[in-house]
Amino acid sequence: MKYSYKVRLAIVKRVKQGEAISHLSKAYSVSRNEIREWVQMWDKYGCSGLKYQPHSRPTRALKEKIVRLILERGGSLTQVRVEYRICRTTLYCWVNTVRKYGYDGLEPSKRMGRPPKEIMGRPKKKEPQTELERLQAENLRLRAENALLKKAKALVETKSAQEPQNGHESSTN
Repeated sequence: MKYSYKVRLAIVKRVKQGEAISHLSKAYSVSRNEIREWVQMWDKYGCSGLKYQPHSRPTRALKEKIVRLILERGGSLTQVRVEYRICRTTLYCWVNTVRKYGYDGLEPSKRMGRPPKEIMGRPKKKEPQTELERLQAENLRLRAENALLKKAKALVETKSAQEPQNGHESSTN
């Protein structure tokens, strides 16, 4: 669950004033580990440590370095998270990927989801350069228009043929 900057700041200040982390954990429904991470981020980076970082794309080399630090050298996720300012779930994801697929799994994959707008948009219309190309383009447009009108006519005919069977009168639309 994401907590606002104000909530994190308030919790850290209360910890710094001497309140027990376990008490604050229950009061705010936040895990004790997360509160400890916030305090460590505060100690290392000050106020900016509690703010969400803008999205960045770490290189494969950086990912590999971080995962090796965790898996091979026994670094804790909390220490690594504070040191490199990386989201906990991202670290879990990288570690699990390496465990499953090896370090080659950290290679950036192709983007999933909807392609960017400039790729999805209609191709730019180019003007026909010769008279023949202009006539071919007009012929193609007229064929498409003709096919559309035929389909519309067929749809109207089937609809009007079905109405007497259903007992409905035809609408004026």
